Amino acid sequence: MSTGAYSDLDRPPLHAAALRRALVVPGGLWTDLRVVEETGSTNADVTAAAREGAPEGLVIVAERQTAGRGRLGRQWQSPARAGIAVSVLLRPAVPVGRLGWLPLLAGVALTESVRRVARVDAYLKWPNDLLLHGDRKTAGILAEAVGDGAVVVGIGLNTTLREPELPRPDATSLALGGAESTDRDPLLRALLRAMAEWYSRFTDHDGDPEASGLREAYVFHCGTIGRRIRAELPGGGALEGLATGVDGDGRLQVSDRFGTVHAIAAGDVVHARLDTTG
Repeated sequence: MSTGAYSDLDRPPLHAAALRRALVVPGGLWTDLRVVEETGSTNADVTAAAREGAPEGLVIVAERQTAGRGRLGRQWQSPARAGIAVSVLLRPAVPVGRLGWLPLLAGVALTESVRRVARVDAYLKWPNDLLLHGDRKTAGILAEAVGDGAVVVGIGLNTTLREPELPRPDATSLALGGAESTDRDPLLRALLRAMAEWYSRFTDHDGDPEASGLREAYVFHCGTIGRRIRAELPGGGALEGLATGVDGDGRLQVSDRFGTVHAIAAGDVVHARLDTTG
């Protein structure tokens, strides 16, 4: 049996030259785009390049990751060509306190792209997991600061994973979620173009999430807001309550049972089950 790139017709390979022609254009954000057959982690690869002085706009896409990392140290990997594993290098000239909006910016761009290309009702779980119907996760985002001012943003999106290939019971893929298209080429193009557009707005407004429209867009796409949640907090402890919004620093606002509003900067959020009996 063939094990080449075209052995699974539902999972064709990406074509680096065509992607570069479409995305690496004069005056654009993306300056170099590489597609690698296999790597441990695209975030690790872009981080290494950043430390060697690579300019802003480097994009590395892997057909297969063997040691991808998600938030809170979780592993993120999938069979070859069954998803998009991409990391980008950004060097934003904005106040350091606003860098925390970059993974949320990536979440907005990803949601818009999946909705537009895959035609599926995707939404965000704070801070930046992409969910489909039933709160099943189909993508995650990890942003890491590197050196002085550089940020590496990695995105892992499940496109054609089948049920036996899912890494955990609450995961899914675009194919399993009923997407009209799971073609990684237009998905990747749409994602990188949306990221570039939002990044331009963000940096043009000195990283201001209000003036750039980023906070408004994030709130629109965030399915956590209006839900009862439980947040496992760093260092132990938990908070339960109603998620009421996202503040100007990207923190989740949660009203506890006494009506006190807390702002969460980091934590593992679990949505309460929706009541579908009414």
